Amino acid sequence: MTRSGAHPEPTADDAQLAALGYTGEFDRSMSLWANMALGFTYLSPLVGVYSLFAYSLSIGGPPAIWWIVIVGIGQLMVSLVFGEVVSQYPLAGGIYPWTRRLWNRRYAWIVSWIYIWAVIVTITAVAEFGGGFVAALFGLEATPGVVLGTAVALLVVAFAVNYSGTRTLARIAQIGLAAELVGVIALGLFLLLFRREQPFSVFFDSLGAGGGDGYLGVFLAASLSGLFLFYGFEACGDVAEEVADPARQIPRAMILTILVGGVSGFLSYAGYVLAAPDLQAIVAGEDVDPIPSILESSLGTAGSKVFLVVIVVAFLSCVLSLQAAGSRLLYAFARDRMLPASGWLGRVSPQHSVPTNALMVVCVVPVLIALFVYFQEGVLARVTAFAVLGIYISFQAVVLAALRQRLRGWRPAGVWNLGNAGLVVNVLALAYGVFAIILLIKPAPGTETFLDRWIVAIGLAVVAGSGLLYLFIARPDRHSADIPEGDAREVAQQLEQMRRGAGATTREEIR
Repeated sequence: MTRSGAHPEPTADDAQLAALGYTGEFDRSMSLWANMALGFTYLSPLVGVYSLFAYSLSIGGPPAIWWIVIVGIGQLMVSLVFGEVVSQYPLAGGIYPWTRRLWNRRYAWIVSWIYIWAVIVTITAVAEFGGGFVAALFGLEATPGVVLGTAVALLVVAFAVNYSGTRTLARIAQIGLAAELVGVIALGLFLLLFRREQPFSVFFDSLGAGGGDGYLGVFLAASLSGLFLFYGFEACGDVAEEVADPARQIPRAMILTILVGGVSGFLSYAGYVLAAPDLQAIVAGEDVDPIPSILESSLGTAGSKVFLVVIVVAFLSCVLSLQAAGSRLLYAFARDRMLPASGWLGRVSPQHSVPTNALMVVCVVPVLIALFVYFQEGVLARVTAFAVLGIYISFQAVVLAALRQRLRGWRPAGVWNLGNAGLVVNVLALAYGVFAIILLIKPAPGTETFLDRWIVAIGLAVVAGSGLLYLFIARPDRHSADIPEGDAREVAQQLEQMRRGAGATTREEIR
């Protein structure tokens, strides 16, 4: 595959990309911190906490906060596995090229099909949740029509920023990172230290959540408060061909995203619980949108308005990062001729060095889903749960493929790797992921009808079934049979030889 390069002089990054069968088309202008900012604003602890704060408290009470710790540890292990994979395969699109090179193109097709729909639905959900805060900022009642309008506005603005190029994306992501840190750490600490209305012991008190039933089932049902928070770090790898020295920098960015995001989310959640003047009303489900009132009681009207600006910036940055990640996945899919209209989807703007048409798809389709949500009230929570499940399944598909290759003799050869600890971490990451998937599929308490109990699993079956049907009827994998697949061991050996050759050349130059 020969493509017009974006760099006049080959670099070490270009050499590794060429060894993997590609020539760069992107501008490598993203630094470690910009890459971490992209992953962080996608993960967005502020968005995660604000979106599901009332929901998780109404199900599991204040102890639901411990899911942030549990899921954070599990996803950290997943990010370590991803770090080894991306260090060997620093390719645009993340999940798709990783699964293709670790297993094969058919496996990559179905995993990426599920993942792209999960990302698109997540874009919709974040824009919808953000719409309520935009309405609050301008003093509007958050009617379905207002939320729809503000959600569409967020999607369009994010598209415009993404279209302008990688440098602008990086700058806005860093602004979003600053807004997130102010929004979650600074405010969280302020609430903890100066506006505390509840004792710290409340985090071990269910406050009657779950009624008279055993608490374990209720606590497990509240897991979405952590599961919805800890993904997005893979976005660091989605833009691998736009990062300088990606084999080293992206694994570090992923780990930083998890650690900083976890601490931020925990402080934010704890601050709102402790500052809530009527916590019992939130747990009882009587106050379904408590954060604006907590902000106003703690910061006053003017202070709450200023903070709403920070929240809206964070939501915009999150949509921006989601669109960037989704478009790079579509681009990678299309570059390997695995989608209908691959030539159109794989087109990169020569002026802005971004996959313009793929960006358009991840803006327009969420707008259509937002319209569906508008006409089907009450479906947003189900849509969100499906998105989280789809992303977790896609993550574990990478973890499973990496473990399969390890058992077949693969030793990750990227410049960043875990060495002998890699196998243990890989097994633990897979065990955690299976546990998380079971929690996401498990029916929520209080659901009675078959559709309500199994809507998430049904959504997954529809998406996966349609992908499998297309795969076996249209056979898109046949169009890219000449592109490498399942070559983890061979590439590892090749990279080792390249490094030994570079080392020998350096020693000769010293002599």
